Amino acid sequence: MEILRVEHLTKIYGTGENAVRALDDVSFTVEKGQFVAIVGPSGSGKSTLLHILGGVDRPTDGMVCLEGQDVFRQNEDQLAIFRRRQVGLIYQFYNLIPVLNVTENITLPVLMDGRRVNRERLDSLLDTLNLRGREKHLPSQLSGGQQQRVSIGRALMNDPAVVLADEPTGNLDSRNSQEIVELLRLSNKQYGQTLIVITHDESIALQADRILTMEDGRITRDEVIR
Repeated sequence: MEILRVEHLTKIYGTGENAVRALDDVSFTVEKGQFVAIVGPSGSGKSTLLHILGGVDRPTDGMVCLEGQDVFRQNEDQLAIFRRRQVGLIYQFYNLIPVLNVTENITLPVLMDGRRVNRERLDSLLDTLNLRGREKHLPSQLSGGQQQRVSIGRALMNDPAVVLADEPTGNLDSRNSQEIVELLRLSNKQYGQTLIVITHDESIALQADRILTMEDGRITRDEVIR
């Protein structure tokens, strides 16, 4: 079942002679529960694409449709709710709130929405991410790998339609990188989570169901792995 449709997506920064076309007529679809890796050289448009898919940036032209909803027909208030409820974002540098503990960081999207925390889901995530016993720890008391686990938990807490990860292992050593890859794959399988990951890490790309290759703002290859 299709969960995401992207049609003729274009993003231009600047005007006139200074205009930069970061995305150039990008179109693709993603099936529910699919694990998609987006690869390509620096400057190819990968992060721009991810930010637009997450409603963080607006396209110059084109459409993003998530679960049948045209994302950019929403106003800014609606987009803020969309980002909290339907998208889970994982960044390279974790973006945790330093004064909040593990549990508070994971449940932040739910609390910001004024909703009740699903304790069963929280407990499941703490166990799956091997964070049990660290619930009260602040980010400064955690290793880099543990901080990224918290970031993954926060992205999954709201059971979003899609999780978007931008170089999630880029700030980790090889051992922690492999653990994060395994956790992402586990979230994809255990929770049926649709996952789109930007990566230079071949070990992540090869575990995906599908690889999209980008160059100069275009998708130049769409390869189904499994």
